[in-house]
Amino acid sequence: MATVRRSRQREAIKSYLMSTTAHPTAETVYDDLKKDFPNISLGTVYRNLNFLVEHGEALRINCGDGFEHFDGKTAPHNHFLCRSCGSIIDLEMDGIDHIDIIANAGFSGMIEDHVIYFRGLCEDCQKNHLD
Repeated sequence: MATVRRSRQREAIKSYLMSTTAHPTAETVYDDLKKDFPNISLGTVYRNLNFLVEHGEALRINCGDGFEHFDGKTAPHNHFLCRSCGSIIDLEMDGIDHIDIIANAGFSGMIEDHVIYFRGLCEDCQKNHLD
């Protein structure tokens, strides 16, 4: 097995993801890290984000807005997507892993996991919508 070389840039990207709940795009990560790593390239950020996802150290979120978002919180959890402002919010809720069993009951294949996005209006947009 090949040894994976440690990288200050990769560690900075991972730390950045762990420090935010904003679910940033690669471009956002790049813009914010450029302050501390002026020679970092957008390609380096993409490669390292892909590495982190492939190694289970980050999640990739495709929410239909044309961008890939990233999440440093890798424990199973669900997301809420605001249809108005586009924010992505971690939902604090009881697990719904039993949905795999329910889905498998009517399916001849084997379901191994699921991705569920809840959609609607976030609290701020709901308040603005009512005004």
